[in-house]
Amino acid sequence: MCAGKVDVGMLKRLEPISSLSEGRLGELADRCQIENVGKNQDPFRARGTAGQAVYLISGELALTYPNGPAAVLTGGSEEARHPLGRRGGMFSSANAITDLELVRIDEDLLDIMMTWDELAAADTARAKAEGEAAAPLANWSVISGMFGIGNLKYGAFSQLPSAHINELLRCFKRIEVKKGEIMIREGAEGDFYYLIESGKCKVERMIGGVSMLLAELKSGDAFGEEALVSEAKRNATVTMKTDGVLLRLDKKDFIPLLRQPLLHRISMETASEKIAFGAQWIDVRFPSEYQYDNLSGAINIPLSEIRNAFGILDKDREYVLYCQSERRSAAATFLLSQRGYRAFLLAGGLWKNGGSRP
Repeated sequence: MCAGKVDVGMLKRLEPISSLSEGRLGELADRCQIENVGKNQDPFRARGTAGQAVYLISGELALTYPNGPAAVLTGGSEEARHPLGRRGGMFSSANAITDLELVRIDEDLLDIMMTWDELAAADTARAKAEGEAAAPLANWSVISGMFGIGNLKYGAFSQLPSAHINELLRCFKRIEVKKGEIMIREGAEGDFYYLIESGKCKVERMIGGVSMLLAELKSGDAFGEEALVSEAKRNATVTMKTDGVLLRLDKKDFIPLLRQPLLHRISMETASEKIAFGAQWIDVRFPSEYQYDNLSGAINIPLSEIRNAFGILDKDREYVLYCQSERRSAAATFLLSQRGYRAFLLAGGLWKNGGSRP
């Protein structure tokens, strides 16, 4: 088997994919490949169809059904516009009568895209019918960065309950910002959560009386969540490096719509069971706290360093985060969860689970 490139025109002929916007189809095409299968081969012997929508693009494929006769499916036919096994029922075996071209698409990703697309379209139609302006994110499908299809499946919005999507679309506000504008000031109260639609920011913190550059953020990155999750004051200053456009969510909307869905609190008993089956403790306190008072086997990644762990920690492994009170660990858990990590929060922190108090 070998692979080729998928184009938007090809996806437009497939159902229910054809209902997606041109921009989304382009993103999806970049994530798909044509799979070439030789004559007389079973295309699913080595790689099945579980979790995938599989389409026959060209060629003839014989399908055998458990309780019925075999059928021949031809690429380009009306039947082939739909995923294999959807209209005629699930088949038990398959054989390529001729050379074939197939396309496989992650079913979960497709379902997420369809859900967001339909809800956004419904919200736009409702606003039009009621004479209102469309929600700032109603046309979410053309927004880059955080609303790219990768982040809808693995990022901040992947765990958002579908019931919250409509409300989220309405609550975000789009604001234009200028180079040099300070969006967050160190020591201030947390008030907003920001997503960068376009432009760049710099993150700085005062250390020993000197302003130190901590990070540079670009389109698709988020900031402002730490103070909202831990209910602490801002721990850094964020300044625009360029002109740009930000999506802003008020604290009163952030907490129920994003914070709670992404914070998976678990008891010490449940956490210990996860650790026994391969999960990893992460202590997010300062090294001086971790050194003398930590849980067995824990690794130390202070909250201020948690962003540096992105791309290093294993997304296939579970992590249980803790601190003294759960304030810092809640912020760290949110940061990991919105990046697609399987992160859990030890409810109550060490103070409520036998750790020492100061």
